[in-house]
Amino acid sequence: MAYNDSDPQVPEADPAGQLPAPAGQPPAPLPGSAHNGLKIVIVGGFGVGKTTMVGSVSEISPLSTEEVMTQASVGVDDDSHVRGKSTTTVAFDFGRISLDSSNVLYLFGAPGQERFWFLWDQLFAGSLGAVVLIDTRRMKDSWYAIDRLEHHRMPFVVAVNRFDDGPQPSLSKVRKALAISDQIPVVECDARVRESSKQVLITLVSYLTRLASGRTG
Repeated sequence: MAYNDSDPQVPEADPAGQLPAPAGQPPAPLPGSAHNGLKIVIVGGFGVGKTTMVGSVSEISPLSTEEVMTQASVGVDDDSHVRGKSTTTVAFDFGRISLDSSNVLYLFGAPGQERFWFLWDQLFAGSLGAVVLIDTRRMKDSWYAIDRLEHHRMPFVVAVNRFDDGPQPSLSKVRKALAISDQIPVVECDARVRESSKQVLITLVSYLTRLASGRTG
């Protein structure tokens, strides 16, 4: 199935939030009627939870390009807030969600380290929209992601992935710190929890639907 990257039709978000069975259970095969592939990119800083989000919500076993971190990354990758992290994404993560019988959402988790940012523009090609995943301990790590998305004029939503040892600013304070428009959705999430990650994607699809219909409120 080819991505529909020329004026793709945005499906209405399911108000009941119905998505397929969690990863780990046998996924249903793609129906023969599936013809509209919608590409979504998940971006954010190093160790913010992008791989975790893709894995928690995908209906198939996600493809991951995680590799063991070595001494070569010392002084290059800032792991000061992710001391327990032993692996890192070196290309992208990939997952899939069937929205309905004809629309399929493909998720691409971008690598977070600065040395892999050159891959982002390639991942953005053909994408319908993006999720910017935020760690409140390192919000400045998200500025580059937002800058690149705005450069590509790609719609996005912001998802605040809360960590117990981090500051807990309100969503309005996060919006102000990121200096983004009031029209851009900013939501809470726990990337480890499928229902929470699912709601982030539903928020993005709803936002894209409003934009496609000319409504921003």
